[in-house]
Amino acid sequence: MEDWLYILNPNKDTLDGEPSDKETVRRLAEKEPKLDLWLSRRNRMNPGDRLWLFFSQPESAVAAVAEIDEEPQEDPDDPDFPYRVGVTLLPKATDALYRNPVGRDDLELGQVRSVQKAKPGALAVLLARAGL
Repeated sequence: MEDWLYILNPNKDTLDGEPSDKETVRRLAEKEPKLDLWLSRRNRMNPGDRLWLFFSQPESAVAAVAEIDEEPQEDPDDPDFPYRVGVTLLPKATDALYRNPVGRDDLELGQVRSVQKAKPGALAVLLARAGL
């Protein structure tokens, strides 16, 4: 199992036409937890991997987590983001992270890319805060 950080910018990214802020994602985790997310490259994601959602604004922090449902698939209709991945938000863990997000300092992040693997030190903090 791998753990990935997925970067969301609430000022630019949307989820089904809604802003991709912490409140929207928390609500979706309870009511419509299945999401279809874009990727600029395939990555080596597999079913069962975790995807930690890092919100870049207004506070840079991880405040939600999902499980990857299937390997990323090509999306030939979108040249900017040629891959898509299906995930399911984890409601209890997302609620815990919403209440106590993991900030950038705890994530050991250098340069922020759209998707990257979580570092081992950061993973311990993520799992503890999510109650996993």
